[in-house]
Amino acid sequence: MKKRILTKAAAFASAALLAAVLPACGGSSASQSSGAGTTEAAGGAAAETAAESSGKPDAAGNASGAETASGDEKVFHVGIIQFMDHPSLNQIEQNVEKELDALSKDGVRYEYQLQNGQGDATTLNQIAAQMISDKVDAIVPIATPAAQVVQSATEKTNLPVIFSAVSDPVSAKLAESMEKPGANITGTSDFLNTDAMLDLMTAVNPETSYVGLLYSKSEDSSEVPIEDAKKYLDEKGIKYIEKTGTNTDEISTAVDALIAEGVDAVFTPTDNTVQSAELAIYEKLADAGIPHYAGADSFALNGAFCGYGVDYAQLGTATADMVDAVLNGGQNPAETPIETFDNGIATLNTDTCAALGLDPEEVKAACKPYCTQIVEIKTQKEFSK
Repeated sequence: MKKRILTKAAAFASAALLAAVLPACGGSSASQSSGAGTTEAAGGAAAETAAESSGKPDAAGNASGAETASGDEKVFHVGIIQFMDHPSLNQIEQNVEKELDALSKDGVRYEYQLQNGQGDATTLNQIAAQMISDKVDAIVPIATPAAQVVQSATEKTNLPVIFSAVSDPVSAKLAESMEKPGANITGTSDFLNTDAMLDLMTAVNPETSYVGLLYSKSEDSSEVPIEDAKKYLDEKGIKYIEKTGTNTDEISTAVDALIAEGVDAVFTPTDNTVQSAELAIYEKLADAGIPHYAGADSFALNGAFCGYGVDYAQLGTATADMVDAVLNGGQNPAETPIETFDNGIATLNTDTCAALGLDPEEVKAACKPYCTQIVEIKTQKEFSK
């Protein structure tokens, strides 16, 4: 596939956004990708000028056309907006790009630009506005906060939005229903079966009597599973305490408080803020003899005792397939059901298991009735590509 060449106008737009974005990111730069997933200069925002991208959705939210390259090849431009860096979201982004590359055949080519908001709402808004100005054919926001920003930015347009890793699209007010999202938006969900995850917790340690609920109040995706957890624990007669934070330092302080409380275990849903802090907190919990159960395999990768949930690589692939169905297949996002996945994969960190003095085989035997699959992992920063 052809590598995209930035025009002078596009390069100028990229430099302008870089100047605006970098202060909000605290010095972190985003990356821009194109064609077969090649990465260009960090911090770029505009991949094409308005004149270079002509395929736009019609009034029903369907793609009405695409830029025509040599011959009859159709070229679709996709903007990918990642909420922040952490292994699960990185897996999604990598697999969206990989699948878009694979779908670039038979007279169709996907070009894409990636921007990372680094968890900053102002930066996310700037990126969304720039992608709309660039006249991309669709935007793929990764994680609930990014999807909410993009939804707001595109609400007066028919630009298709295909989100990924939104735990509860209806409660987050991104969709009218899972079957018919409405408006210009659809996507894939990493919905967490909270009851099943807490079944794991009580199966591994039937004597659990006090649970810490660790999450960020700034993330809408955590609200429903925390309420579900409270209901489950109330029904089981298990005491619980809530501790929250909005950044790594606050999450670390919350963990200190949970340790001081003497909780038997800690539960966290698919919370991006806690996940980004996991490498800073997992040793504290393990040293205190407290297993951390969390709603994604990336938590276990970064040291949590057990992660439970969807396959995020599969989620990314499915998201790209939905992009293709909308842009190349003519599907209307408003009528395209949000896709959900099996939540039965448990990921056990064997390093942390040993630190807690637990036998991995006994743990797996206890978890087996509640899982479709059990995966073992050791503590690392990122998944292997």
